[in-house]
Amino acid sequence: MAKIEEILELERLEKDIYRGIATETLLPRTFGGQVAGQALVSAVRTVDEDFHVHSLHGYFLRPGNPVMPIVYLVDRVRDGRSFATRRVTAVQDGQAIFTMSVSFHVFDDGIEHMDAMPDVPAPEELPDVASLGGAELHWEFREWADWDLRYVPADRIARKPGVPVQQQVWFRSREALPDDPVFHICTLAYMSDMTLLASASTIHPDTPIQSASLDHALWFMRPFRADDWLLYDQTSPSAGFGRALTEGRIFDRRGNLVAAVVQEGLTRLLRRD
Repeated sequence: MAKIEEILELERLEKDIYRGIATETLLPRTFGGQVAGQALVSAVRTVDEDFHVHSLHGYFLRPGNPVMPIVYLVDRVRDGRSFATRRVTAVQDGQAIFTMSVSFHVFDDGIEHMDAMPDVPAPEELPDVASLGGAELHWEFREWADWDLRYVPADRIARKPGVPVQQQVWFRSREALPDDPVFHICTLAYMSDMTLLASASTIHPDTPIQSASLDHALWFMRPFRADDWLLYDQTSPSAGFGRALTEGRIFDRRGNLVAAVVQEGLTRLLRRD
């Protein structure tokens, strides 16, 4: 599998036009996080370094072909004094497969508060399942072997009244990453698509479904490193009509809320006949 540095290193084809590599994958279509991460990189390259990504919202329009590179077209929608906006269209074989709006902001002074991190076991208390290896290892640990994913056991999650679905995952890059804060933001755009939609199925373990990300929104609140432990606190407020809404809050090891995610995904029942 390609390293995240390779995945996020785009080739500039022309002004505001970039190309991302195709990567080896176990998935039948391009991983959504790869498309989102590469799209964000292309947008970042068109703004002044004083502007920082604070939010993005993407729609997955068509399945990506995992053996083909993806071209990213950036539209400079707005350049203001405090905010800048970019729109990115990801194209394969002449068709748009993904579109993203990205908003940038210069840092301002303002009010401050944040939710507390849930009371969870430390990542060192949880097994590193991927280190066990073997052919029986679940596909996600083989697909993302460069990422240390440690699930909090269901019986160790502090359940919230009235919340039907909760899943918590510690995650980080196994390798040290470059110090550039923007690189870590683009890496989190990649990582934020891991495990989130699957949280909707935790209370339907024996129900076969076809799943795919439909849209993905991400807000960045505070600095972080993607090679330090991050807690992905996930819920699914609703599922029905073949779609599921999932939400995630991402905390760093010190308990700071660093990002929030909302995603809607396809959760269509598979017919058994």
